[in-house]
Amino acid sequence: MDTTNQRPLKIGITCYPSVGGSGIIATTLGVELAKRGHQVHFISYERPFRLPADQERIFFHPVTINDYGLFKYPDYTLPLSVKMAEISCQYELDVLHVHYAVPHATAAILSRCMLPPHKQPKIITTLHGTDTTLLGKDPGYGPAIVHALTQSDAVTTVSEYLKIESRKVLGFKGPISVIHNFFEPHPVQQSREEVRNELGMGDEIMLLHSSNLRPMKRIDLLLETAARIRTRQAFKLVILAGGNFAPFMDDVRRLGLEDTVIVRENILEIENYLGAADIGLITSESESFCLSILEAMSFACPSVATAVGGIPEVVDNEKSGLLVPFGSADALARAVERLIEDKDLRARLGVEAKLQAEKRFSADAIVHQYEELYQRISQKTNCSSIR
Repeated sequence: MDTTNQRPLKIGITCYPSVGGSGIIATTLGVELAKRGHQVHFISYERPFRLPADQERIFFHPVTINDYGLFKYPDYTLPLSVKMAEISCQYELDVLHVHYAVPHATAAILSRCMLPPHKQPKIITTLHGTDTTLLGKDPGYGPAIVHALTQSDAVTTVSEYLKIESRKVLGFKGPISVIHNFFEPHPVQQSREEVRNELGMGDEIMLLHSSNLRPMKRIDLLLETAARIRTRQAFKLVILAGGNFAPFMDDVRRLGLEDTVIVRENILEIENYLGAADIGLITSESESFCLSILEAMSFACPSVATAVGGIPEVVDNEKSGLLVPFGSADALARAVERLIEDKDLRARLGVEAKLQAEKRFSADAIVHQYEELYQRISQKTNCSSIR
């Protein structure tokens, strides 16, 4: 579908606003949609951390969460659903695009029930991973997730792997569209040399790992891999930690990596570090896509990664990066050593990685797929467009 002459839409987006791949994707998607003339309304308990404050056609609507003594734990789903209904009615939203089934899709379905038919937006639910691979297996959540997906007007996943896994784990039989993640880097504010000086580095090879440190990221395997790398050229492992790295410091000391590992926590603008890195290193046991690899690819930085989940859809082994079976620190270390010792191979993989990032995973390649989905779904409603 050609969206060139399609009407601009009013789109609500709900995501987790904290540091993490799904929040980054949802926020960047909203920014790109606004650039393309759509009106975008973010609805969440906090402003997404990469959401610009002054961009035209972008609005943020905070959800107030009251901690009533009646509840053991503060409830978010109900206040979120009320805010969704309020914004949908006030701005005549065409689409509510929610990232993660629980609690966002559940709240969106409930919000729509509060509205008269002519005020009801279409609901698109994007699955990012753990709502299938973790919560989907929990009997306390699985049925609610399936119900939310069934009631959604469209469901998307960020990889073919996650689509297959969602069908297998959830038993969901409805249509699922695969729309991969994308990455649009912000301008680099510091040169490679400035970043490396700030890190206390000289000519060492810079290995980069960026993640939220959740168990599936296998930081234990990451550190074990670093400890097994044997190379003539010195290297540092820089970890951009979207969380508290302190629990892993015992492993750093046990493995004798105090002079090798450099940690920076909760870095919002990662582009400076991507521009300074030589090799990405990902040791996950499960990934629906792995945005960190794509981020590195955009800066011609090839990654060594485990061949799990959706990662092989992002990395072409031996062409844009190196993939090894999960679980072997030795295999990961040997692959890293290849890239450290072979500068030409590293450069060749980096050039192809950047090319693939721009060709397959840029905003220009991906955002129009969401626009086409929005237009197709919204045409079945009576919601008004922007005047």
